[in-house]
Amino acid sequence: MTRYIKKALIIGITGQDGSYLADFLIEKGYQVHGIIRRSSSFNTGRIEHIYQDPHEEDKKLVLHYGDLSDGSSLHNIIKNVSPDEVYNLGAQSHVRVSFDIPEYTVDVDALGTLRLLNAVKDSGLPIRFYQAGSSEMFGKVLETPQKETTPFNPQSPYACAKVFSHFICKNYRDSYKMFIANGILFNHESPRRGKTFVTKKVTEGLVNILLGKQEILYLGNLDSKRDWGYAKDYVEAMWFMLQQDMPDDYVIATGETHSVRELVEYTASLLGYEIEWKGNGLEEIGFDKKSGRELIAIDSKYYRPAEVDLLLGDATKAKEKLGWETKTKFKDLILLMVQEEFKEKGLDFNEYIK
Repeated sequence: MTRYIKKALIIGITGQDGSYLADFLIEKGYQVHGIIRRSSSFNTGRIEHIYQDPHEEDKKLVLHYGDLSDGSSLHNIIKNVSPDEVYNLGAQSHVRVSFDIPEYTVDVDALGTLRLLNAVKDSGLPIRFYQAGSSEMFGKVLETPQKETTPFNPQSPYACAKVFSHFICKNYRDSYKMFIANGILFNHESPRRGKTFVTKKVTEGLVNILLGKQEILYLGNLDSKRDWGYAKDYVEAMWFMLQQDMPDDYVIATGETHSVRELVEYTASLLGYEIEWKGNGLEEIGFDKKSGRELIAIDSKYYRPAEVDLLLGDATKAKEKLGWETKTKFKDLILLMVQEEFKEKGLDFNEYIK
């Protein structure tokens, strides 16, 4: 029987970050436990490659039904698993959607964290706890770049819930001497990103247009700027935070910012398009200079009621104290995502683009 060095519990294991973190920890020799929500359809696509039959005795991955909205399930799972490390990556994580379902977002993203903290505290175990914060907490930024000491100014229900989680984690850390680390992660993307997030929407949409599977890509605010990194790099930072002698809070970012417009233009260039723009505001369109074909249009439903214009992170502390820095730059990330779009469709990017 395999001897695992530690046990980790990941809330949100079926998401982008959770799946990469599970891969990373299994490679480190952990036994990984994950919490999944009950669904009538399978929602484990991102972890299919490490999924094991529950009847197997020696499992590197074990899944448990539970929910951040159900405190009793969290207490039972913590008690039964007795993990060494807990990673809270579970959330309703779509910022625009949080305006449509604010009560649910706050219940899961804020109170869910509190329920999980209480389950960890009540267990009496020396569990190390990671809380997934977000650059959205900085909102309408009060300084640039944003670092650990930058004041929060949230502009969405999602961001407000994450600010609560950040501070309740600090409170429990100070009050109960728990090992709790807050990661303030700037936008991080990958081929496993959900289809409604803008990087995935752009890379998938433009590939689909090239392949004749889609006519036009509809977007919102083209001038929003974000610090985009690679999720696979960022999960390593989460683990580093829990290996330190003392718990602390860290910004994880690339130190570069790019607009949605730049994202569109660079993705299009990889596919042989040269985007030119005409019009303003909701009437702006992006078309291919060579063919004159309209590729990009604006839809007001993708705008947020309160916009966040610019996010740019300073990860100096993470570099100095954790020895972590990003490995993947913006253009490399987008190329990776475009290549994976072709691979998922059974096509070779290099052959097709020729």
